[in-house]
Amino acid sequence: MFVWNALFLIEIIHAMKTMIIFMSNHGCTERVCRDLAEKLNGEVTLSNLKEVKQPDFTEYDRVIIGGSIHAGQIQKRLREFCENNLEKLGRKEVGLFICCMYEGEQAFQQLNNAFPEKLHQYSKAEAILGGQLNFEKMKLLEKAIIKKVAKVDKSVDKIDHQAIEKFAKRMDRTFAPFLMLI
Repeated sequence: MFVWNALFLIEIIHAMKTMIIFMSNHGCTERVCRDLAEKLNGEVTLSNLKEVKQPDFTEYDRVIIGGSIHAGQIQKRLREFCENNLEKLGRKEVGLFICCMYEGEQAFQQLNNAFPEKLHQYSKAEAILGGQLNFEKMKLLEKAIIKKVAKVDKSVDKIDHQAIEKFAKRMDRTFAPFLMLI
C-alpha cells in the first residue's frame, strides 16, 4: 500500500503544470526563469508579460511570478498583473521571486515591496535570486545612472544559482504534503 501511494505521489508531482510569469528588461530574469524551469518537476511554461499581456494560467497547478528590481521597484506591468489577478492566483500554488543586486535586509525589503501583501499571504515560497547588470543591453541613460548610483562601470553577474535550486526544491516540496492526505 505504501509503495503504491509513494508511486502515485511521484506521478502526480511530475504531472504538475507550472507557469512562470515574469518580466525581464535586460535578460537577467528571463535567464533565471529558464534555469528555474529546468529544475522544477512537471511541465513548465514561461510567459513574459512583455510579449503576452494577460497569460491564461487557469489550466496550471502552480504559478511562479518574478521580475527584476529597478530603482527599488518591480516592473509596473508585473505589479498590475498581480493586483488584477489576486483572486485567481489565490486558488493556485504561488511562488514569488525577484532579481536584484542587493543582499540581506535591503533585498528582503525589495521583495516585500514588489508584490501586493495579499499575494505574499498566498505564496508557498519566496526568493531573492540575485541579479545582473548588463551594460551591453542598457540604454545610455541607464548606464549613466548605474555608474553614478551603484558606482559600477561594467557588467556584473550575481545570479544566485544555489538560491534558484533551493527555490525550485521548495516549490516542488510544497505541494507534496497535501497529497499525503489522499
